[in-house]
Amino acid sequence: MLKLNNVNTFYGNIQALRNINIEVEQGEIITLIGANGAGKTTTLMTISGVVPPRSGEVLYNGKPIQKLNPDKIVKMGISQVPEGRLIFPDLTITENLDMGAFLRDDKDGVKEDMDHVFELFPILWERRKQAGGNLSGGEQQMLAISRALMARPKLLLLDEPSLGLAPLIIRQIFEIIKKINKESGTTVFLVEQNANLALKTAHRGYVMENGEIILSDSSENLLANEEIKKAYLGL
Repeated sequence: MLKLNNVNTFYGNIQALRNINIEVEQGEIITLIGANGAGKTTTLMTISGVVPPRSGEVLYNGKPIQKLNPDKIVKMGISQVPEGRLIFPDLTITENLDMGAFLRDDKDGVKEDMDHVFELFPILWERRKQAGGNLSGGEQQMLAISRALMARPKLLLLDEPSLGLAPLIIRQIFEIIKKINKESGTTVFLVEQNANLALKTAHRGYVMENGEIILSDSSENLLANEEIKKAYLGL
């Protein structure tokens, strides 16, 4: 479904990604783990067209997308939930969700999807007329995920969904991520600093250091890898 071939991404003269090769099959949950500054967020921004690669290819269903604008990539079926949530604080929950569906013109489908995200996150239905900025951090993360789902993505990019949240809320959000994948068939590319949680959620994982992929394997094998345990799992 998604393939990165020898992708190199720069910020000015600073190289953030070096010859990245990643493959994501339809229906999978894939995770990318690594320390802060390893290049995980840049990888997602490269896929979504926000920071285009200087060289290499990003293929989505066999078609190159590395030169497309972000709105075109969203229309093709890729949505990103950014780190820090970045909801619209002055808009209501419903208005935030409408913004997620901005590129769509199927009103019946939009209503159907809005009903669906309210089923996934009932607290958003209860507070649908409140401004997004008045929500707790966990509720804002739920809203950010829901806003991305309103674009009806086939591939959902999640950047640090557990960041700054209480353990109970984190468990709830990750259960929803698994539910979205299983019930809707949505493919998930998960960037997460909580490596233990990420690997227990995903089918396969990639490990990134200093802008390079140093290891890839099944999540089960990565959880059992002694070097990964020491470096990322605190074991």
